[in-house]
This record gives sequence, structure tokens and C-alpha cells, in this order.
Amino acid sequence: MKDPEGRPDVLVLGCGYAGRFVALGARRAGHSVRATVRSADRARALEAEGLEVVRSDILDAGVGAHVGEGTHVVVAFPPDGETEHRVATAIRGAEAVTFLSTTGVYAELVGKIDATTEVPAPSTDRTRRLLAAERMFLEVGATVLRCPGIYGPDRGLHVRVVRGEHRIPGDGTRCLSRIHVEDLARFVLAARHTHRHTFVVGDRSPAPHIEVVSWICETYGVPLPPFVPFESVHVSLRGDRRVDPSSALAALGVELLHESYRTGMAPEATGLVGSRGRSPLV
Repeated sequence: MKDPEGRPDVLVLGCGYAGRFVALGARRAGHSVRATVRSADRARALEAEGLEVVRSDILDAGVGAHVGEGTHVVVAFPPDGETEHRVATAIRGAEAVTFLSTTGVYAELVGKIDATTEVPAPSTDRTRRLLAAERMFLEVGATVLRCPGIYGPDRGLHVRVVRGEHRIPGDGTRCLSRIHVEDLARFVLAARHTHRHTFVVGDRSPAPHIEVVSWICETYGVPLPPFVPFESVHVSLRGDRRVDPSSALAALGVELLHESYRTGMAPEATGLVGSRGRSPLV
């Protein structure tokens, strides 16, 4: 039923890379969608795609004006210790809330990560903020999705390798987990029907770093990147985790578009071309 005050079915707070795919996916599913951004340029880009956008430098209690009893609020901005407090209070009346968190909360844990894995005590300010935000949104009925590395047609390991910008940490044997941004959007929209749950999401093919990079090099005809010490790469590339999303897939009824990097990073999915041709990304 249409909201009498024109409030949207889906409200995306912080419509960045992942938020855009959520918003577009929700619109394709027939929902009315509204998104918030800080940048005027970002707002114009989203409006050019036909999305309704609210530009604001600060998210505060005013977001409550966009939330009705039938609204699914998607919190897609990184917590800063302040904004999430203001937002959580303002969205209590929503039908559903989904908070995008990260498997980074598992810090130095090695091996399989699934719905039963306990989170270690946080050792950094960023992790403390993430876990505090998770608790805060769970209290207002949210479902939390912990995501590994997000990639898409124009963003991710494949793009960096083809551009010659990537470096392989250590000997490359540590495992990577990832999720295609369109599959993340599917998880988010399916989470509308759950409350106060925490799920680990990802694809079905975690693999050693060197395996993925070697496949990209062979597929796109580019040279293998150099190996460098762990401490010289971003912390997100130092982990050694195999995310198992089985519980989330079963509970949310999601079917993945890309169960493996071999389809999600393939040329037909990305439009990216290596040394065998030219691409706007290179």
C-alpha cells in the first residue's frame, strides 16, 4: 500500500558503491526508493539514473521524516561514533532495518568464518565502532550483514591487477573471501523480512590470493604482480579467512548471481579487457 505521506519503501542511508546497487535493485523490484548522499556530484549522478536523492552534509533525526511503517531502511555508511547514534533513534518506526557491517570484525581470526564464529575482543577503534553500531542497530530490530571484500564490474582485485596497480602480499597463500555487489544487494533486499539477526555473507568460493590473481592474469593476459611484504599492503589484504555464507543463503532464500570470482570477474561480466585489447577502465 502506498504511503500516504510519500515515504519510500526503501531508504538507503549513505548511497555509495554498495548502496547504489541496493537502490537500483529495489527499484527494479518495483519499490519506491529514496537515497541520501553528502556529495552534490554523487547526488547528480544518482538522479541521472532516475533515483530520488536527498543531499545532506549530516544525517540526523531529520531522516525520520523519510521513514514510514512500511519502510526498509538500509544503513550503508561506515559508523563514525556519532552519526549512527542519531540515525538509530530516528528510524525506530521502520518496518525493517539492515546494517552493512564487515567481516573485518573478526580481526586476526584465521580459517573458516560462519554464523557460529565468535567475534574476538576488538583491538582497534574501527572495530569497536563497528561492533557498537551493530549492537545499536540490533536494538532497533535490524538485521546485520557482515560482508567480506565487495567487488563489481568496475571495482575490485581484477581491476587493480589489469591496471598494474596490485601487489601480492607475502607468498599469496592466505585466503580471500569476497562478494559481488549485485549479490550483496540481493542479501540486503531479502533481509527486509528478518529482524535482530546477524549474518555472514559472501560468495561460495574463498580461495588463496595467488590462485585468484593468477586466474585474473591468465584470463586478461597481463603479467603477475610483484610479491611484497604483508606490512606494505592495506590491512584488508592481510587476512586469511574463508567466509561460509550457507546460513544466510538458507535463511534469506538468496540465489547468488556469482558463486565464484570466475564468473563475477570474467570479461563478459566486467567489460574489462587486458593486454589483448583496450578498456575504459585501463
